Amino acid sequence: MFSNTRKGIILAGGKGSRLWPITLGVSKQLLPLYNKPAIYYPLSTLMISDIREFLIITNQQDINNFKALLGDGSHLGISITYKIQKRPEGIAQALIIGEKFINDSPVALILGDNFFYGHDLTKVLLKEAKKIFGATIFASEVKDPERYGVVSFDKNLNVRSIFEKPKKPKSNFAITGLYFYDKNAVEYSKQLKFSKRGELEITDLNNIYLQKRKLEVCLMGRATIWFDTGTFESLYEASSFIKSVENKQRFKIGCPEEISWRKGWINEKQLNKLALRYKNNSYGNYLKNLIE
Repeated sequence: MFSNTRKGIILAGGKGSRLWPITLGVSKQLLPLYNKPAIYYPLSTLMISDIREFLIITNQQDINNFKALLGDGSHLGISITYKIQKRPEGIAQALIIGEKFINDSPVALILGDNFFYGHDLTKVLLKEAKKIFGATIFASEVKDPERYGVVSFDKNLNVRSIFEKPKKPKSNFAITGLYFYDKNAVEYSKQLKFSKRGELEITDLNNIYLQKRKLEVCLMGRATIWFDTGTFESLYEASSFIKSVENKQRFKIGCPEEISWRKGWINEKQLNKLALRYKNNSYGNYLKNLIE
């Protein structure tokens, strides 16, 4: 449909049990991160990577809410379709569910509760998105790496190992919830076996790429912020961060309408129409002021 071949999958399923009771009635990806639904942020991350075709994978309970929020994406100059993950059986399962959507294209997979922000982020993502062979994982230095999947590498950034929540981490670099894969991702995912916890592990998929010497790591520097907003604390911290930046610098983070307009995917008339949708609040005023 669009000239850029890489497609984007946003995994927005799961139970969100770490956020119970809040998420007993609503998907965590629909919770507010300051002044926008949480899913706006991973969607925006992929949009700034020049991705325009999206598949949102969610559950039966929440799919209609996502459709009500985002529709088919045409108002943003993008395409959005939806699939149901019947049971949360691992991140890698998203690639199998999305097989027809991917259709032998390179694909970006992002977790719906992940938030990224940085002045060089767009430049980094555009560079990595142009690669059509192999896989790229994005890593961020953390103080508690034992809580995450951890990647170790040599001075030339050659990946040496990947381990899920190791007791003795070989580095302080956590693997974030953003992955760029080539067209082989579906085939490799189908080779995976369910782990002891009953999931198709994304770490196992990344290890296949590593064994084939087709895995690269992109380090997110100190100027890039990453939040996994799956806990009460991180949800609050991310919201506070967004509020602080937006109030001080007077631009919005994770604004799909602005991204589409700046990329030329929608014109001023279309942006103004979107602004009128929110004419009674600051979000609508922000969009309107972009073109005045």
